[in-house]
Amino acid sequence: QVQLGESGGGKVQPGGSLRLSCTASGNILSINTMGWYRQAPGNQRELVATIAQGKTFTYAESVKGRFTISRVNVKNSMYLQMDNLNPEDTAVYYCYANVETYSGLSFGLPANRKVADYWGQGTQVTVSS
Repeated sequence: QVQLGESGGGKVQPGGSLRLSCTASGNILSINTMGWYRQAPGNQRELVATIAQGKTFTYAESVKGRFTISRVNVKNSMYLQMDNLNPEDTAVYYCYANVETYSGLSFGLPANRKVADYWGQGTQVTVSS
């Protein structure tokens, strides 16, 4: 099993900045794509940004030029630097990861390998004056 721990949410005034962090833990062999999604009240969950293991990335049009996604593979960690925040960015932000895990060893090598999607519990970001 994999756990994704998020931190860094909070309340900030328009034009301010926040930095979200997400760290994966568990029986991890590798992490493929990681990403941030968000969900505002009454809205569906939407993509904010993704970053592949090779660190290629994508952004939602609404955050391009303001948000920067990054990751440190050896730490199984991902970050989202959010600058020039506006009230429309208010939402619960979720960390996502596509992870290859293992369960036990066979002849000294990881066994029972599988790939699955995992989500964090969410962190609230509120942009308000």
